[in-house]
Amino acid sequence: MSRVVRILTGLELGVACLAAATIFVLVLYQALQRYLPVPNVLWTGELSEFALIWLTFGAAGVLVTRDGHIALQLVDNVPSAAFVRTVHAVAMLLVAAIAAAFAWACWELVDSAGFLTAPALGIPMSWVYAITLVGLVSTTVRALARAVQIVRYGVPPAERTGVAVAGAPAGDPPRPTGEGPAGEGPAGEGPAGEGPAGEGPADQGEARP
Repeated sequence: MSRVVRILTGLELGVACLAAATIFVLVLYQALQRYLPVPNVLWTGELSEFALIWLTFGAAGVLVTRDGHIALQLVDNVPSAAFVRTVHAVAMLLVAAIAAAFAWACWELVDSAGFLTAPALGIPMSWVYAITLVGLVSTTVRALARAVQIVRYGVPPAERTGVAVAGAPAGDPPRPTGEGPAGEGPAGEGPAGEGPAGEGPADQGEARP
C-alpha cells in the first residue's frame, strides 16, 4: 500500500513540476516576444493559465499529506493534547468535505463541457478539468486518511510548534548555545581581555616603564 502511495505521490509531483516548468518557459517567452523579433505564438498565454490551474490542484493532495498548506496554528500550544487532536481532525474532515464538493462540481464540468474547446489551443475543456478533478479527488482521499491518522496516533510532532527543549522549563525559549542566564556573559568567562574579577591585566606582574 505504501508503495502505491509513493507512486501516486510521484505522479502528482511530476505533474506539478511539469506545470511549473511550463509556466516559467511560456511566461519567459511571452516577455521575449515583446522585445525580440520572435514569432508571436497566441496559445502561450492560454497554456500558462491552464498550467497554473494544474499546478494548484495537482499538488493540493500531496500538500495535505505533508502538511504543506498555509495554516494558522493557533491551538498547537494548548496543553490539552486531546483538544489539539480534535481540532486537527475536524480541520482535515472539513478539507475533505470541501474538496469532495469541488470534485463533484468539477465532474459535472467534465461531463457537460466536452463540446467546448479552448479558443487558442483547440483542446477540449474537459481535458483541462480532468486534471483538476484528479487533484480534488486526491485531496479528498488524503484528507480523510490524514484525519484517521490523527485520531488514531495524534498530531505528528513536526506539526506542533513551541515544543519545549528537554531540560528547559515549559514555555521558556531555548537559550543560545554557550551563553549563561540572561544578563551574564559566556558561562565561566569574565570580560574579554581581562583576568579574573578584581585583578588587572594578565601581565600585571611585569615591570613597566
